[in-house]
Amino acid sequence: MLSLKTLFQSAAHLFYPHICTGCGTDILKENDLLCLHCIHELPHTEFEKYPNNPIERIFFGRLKTVAAHAGFYFSKGELMQTLIHDFKYKGNKEIGIYLSKVVAEKMMQSNRFNNIDYLIPLPLYAEKEYKRGFNQAKIICDGMADVMNVPVLDKNVIRIHFTETQTKKHRTERWENVAESFKVLYPEQLINKHVLLVDDVITTGATLEACAQKIITIEGIKISIATLTTASK
Repeated sequence: MLSLKTLFQSAAHLFYPHICTGCGTDILKENDLLCLHCIHELPHTEFEKYPNNPIERIFFGRLKTVAAHAGFYFSKGELMQTLIHDFKYKGNKEIGIYLSKVVAEKMMQSNRFNNIDYLIPLPLYAEKEYKRGFNQAKIICDGMADVMNVPVLDKNVIRIHFTETQTKKHRTERWENVAESFKVLYPEQLINKHVLLVDDVITTGATLEACAQKIITIEGIKISIATLTTASK
């Protein structure tokens, strides 16, 4: 005979099914966000292992970085688009935290991102953050911080201008769109520090570069960069 607990769990699963964020199957452990198939299908770049990787090459001749990395490939219609959309536009912070921890664990194993003093999320314009309800880069930093044991600074670097979407702009237009959009409020806090500037996605790198150019003027500062995703190979 089925126990009362089993019957309750079955009823709860019927009305409030626990499903995989990636594919929608209900064949996964109670506290997992992704099924084993989706975990296996996560499109890792492995860039964290290699100097002069494609993300670091984006900034050659434009910005001096200690290291740069993007954790996953992003392709339209594929798994990462589903996960990132759920994170950014449906408010699923849990999947953002999960993915950021996966990325941070691989970064720490590489030993190329040691001695980071602060994690700095790429800031959103205040009105945009208010409408969305959160800054996705801050959520990513929170997940990374749990793994890296590094504090998050989310009040020092701010975005002072609203910028139009970068999606349909080419490289020069993207740079012009974000130039002079950022400000460091307390530069003395970052003197002689190594900071990791974090965002959800990198394409041309124009927005990250514009922010980093404000930070790099600080005495003794070193900058590394990490994002969850990059365009598909």
